[in-house]
Amino acid sequence: MRESKTLEFKTEISNTFLKTVSAFANYGTGEIWFGADDHGNPIGVENAAERCLDIENRINDTIKPCPEYTLNANPRNGVIVLTVFEGLHKPYLYKSKAYRRQDTATVEVDRVQLTRLILEGQNRSYESTRAPKQTLAFTLLEKHLKKQIGIESLNQDILKTLELYNASEGYTVAGELLADINTFEGIDIVRFGDSINILLDRECFDHMSILEQYDQALLLYRKHYQYEEVKGALRTKVELVPERAYREAIANALIHRTWDVKTHIRVSMYLDRIEITSPGGLPSGISEKEYLAGQLSVLRNPIIGNVFYRLNIIERFGTGIKRIIDSYRDSDIKPQFSVFENSVSIVLPIIQKHTSLENDERTVFLAVEGKIVSSSEIAEITGFGKTKVVSLLNRLRDSGYVKVIGSGRGTKYTA
Repeated sequence: MRESKTLEFKTEISNTFLKTVSAFANYGTGEIWFGADDHGNPIGVENAAERCLDIENRINDTIKPCPEYTLNANPRNGVIVLTVFEGLHKPYLYKSKAYRRQDTATVEVDRVQLTRLILEGQNRSYESTRAPKQTLAFTLLEKHLKKQIGIESLNQDILKTLELYNASEGYTVAGELLADINTFEGIDIVRFGDSINILLDRECFDHMSILEQYDQALLLYRKHYQYEEVKGALRTKVELVPERAYREAIANALIHRTWDVKTHIRVSMYLDRIEITSPGGLPSGISEKEYLAGQLSVLRNPIIGNVFYRLNIIERFGTGIKRIIDSYRDSDIKPQFSVFENSVSIVLPIIQKHTSLENDERTVFLAVEGKIVSSSEIAEITGFGKTKVVSLLNRLRDSGYVKVIGSGRGTKYTA
């Protein structure tokens, strides 16, 4: 057994564990084992039952506010297990400082992270705070609202209803983001040639309404991934990458990114794919599994999400991933999603139908398509040996045909 982001071992009881208590209470439930070596092997502590009271007093006296936790002492091996639960009243401070887990280490949070914890404890989002810029115009937003919901003009009452303005603080960050001019970085789009050393096109949409950013990003997509094809008397539009998928990916990036970090949403356009990387990992309250299953219902920026919904840019909250996947239902190669601690990335490949897979590869691909199956199940379906199936699955994964779910004995595949 090894230490992890949610598990720490302590050979003895000293005040260093209190930093980790702060980290678990702030960022996610975890356990601290007292009387265990670096590999989790029990070495025990003397008078384990009595030492639980010592641990309890240290937490109650030093962590403010006091988090929720449980203590259990194993009388057989002398190991004490302290479970600290993620709390609602953040930040949880030890000696006036907040902490978080960074892999197996416990580190002090920076200023931005502390501000996020404070807002989370107040059940507020960064977009709801006072905007840095308070002289704002909303020409584009007014145009969209007139078209979509039929308002006569955009007034302060409507801005209040949309939570873009409040009487006590003025314009919110969400208001500034939707204003014609703002102080925020936006979308950086690069079109590459045969390699990343060849830049064919580049546009950076900064300090403008996120509605304008969305529109401009869509125009660049249409320039490079759509064309018209004439067959006889008919003229048809051809999409190399589904426009529906691209729209959803850009809208998701704008709605779910962290706006308190000065960096760009990055869109890399290649000959065979588009990669969209959004700053900020998943919002608190949703797991990677839920996200990849298309169950994203926790909005990091609910005010912006509400405006996008009213303007029909998005259909329903939490269904964007499903619509992206559905856009590729007739393509052999599917979109890929990657979740990191500080970013989320989506790869939208060129649509490919009836591709030139080798016979064995296609047999395995067809066994996986539309299912979630293990390599053993695929071996039964295809009649291939397990080693051959795993080798073919690895090739299909590397080519983007199949996606891996889970790890170890629980590994499964889908396409």
